[in-house]
Amino acid sequence: MQRGESITLGREVQAILIPDGVEITLEEKSEVVLTQSLGGTFTVMTDRGFLARISGKDSDALGLEVPEPITPISPPEEGGDSLKNQIWDAMRTCYDPEIPVNIVELGLIYTCEIKALPGGDQSSVTIAMTLTAPGCGMGDILKMDVEQKVADLDGVSEVMVDMVFDPPWNPELMSEATRLDLGLL
Repeated sequence: MQRGESITLGREVQAILIPDGVEITLEEKSEVVLTQSLGGTFTVMTDRGFLARISGKDSDALGLEVPEPITPISPPEEGGDSLKNQIWDAMRTCYDPEIPVNIVELGLIYTCEIKALPGGDQSSVTIAMTLTAPGCGMGDILKMDVEQKVADLDGVSEVMVDMVFDPPWNPELMSEATRLDLGLL
C-alpha cells in the first residue's frame, strides 16, 4: 500500500481526529486515503476531507500488516550516553500526524534530563516538549506517544513529559535538513 492510495476499511475502527485530538469511529467500508505511515501509526484522509490517525494495532482495518515494534537505532555503548541515545532515538519514532517529520527534527523537544534512581540500574526521565501550535488537540496524543516509547526502554522506570510553550515553537527550531526537505530554505 502506498501513500495516496484509496483504501476501503475492512472493519469499524477507532481513530483520532487531527488536529482536534478527539476520538472518532470510522465505519466499515468507509473510503480513506493513506497520507502517511510513520512511527507505527497511520494518518488517513476520510471521505469527508478530515485527517485521522489510526493506531498500528488496527492496521488490519486498512488491509495492512501490523507494524513491527520500533526499537531504538543506536547500538548499546559503554558509558552513560547509551541510555540518552536510546531515548533520543525513541523520540525520533514519534511523528507529527500532519507533517511527515519526527518530533525531534521538528524541534519540539526542548530538554531531556535523565536521573539515576537509587540502586543505579533504573532511571527517571523528564522531557520538556512543545507543539507547533499551542492549541493543537494532538498534544496529549503526542505526549502519550513519547511517554510510552521512552518508558518501553530498558533502564527507564519513570517518564514525565511536560508541555511547555515558552519559548514558542517556530520553524527555526527545526533541523536544517528538515527545513530543506520541507522547502523552507
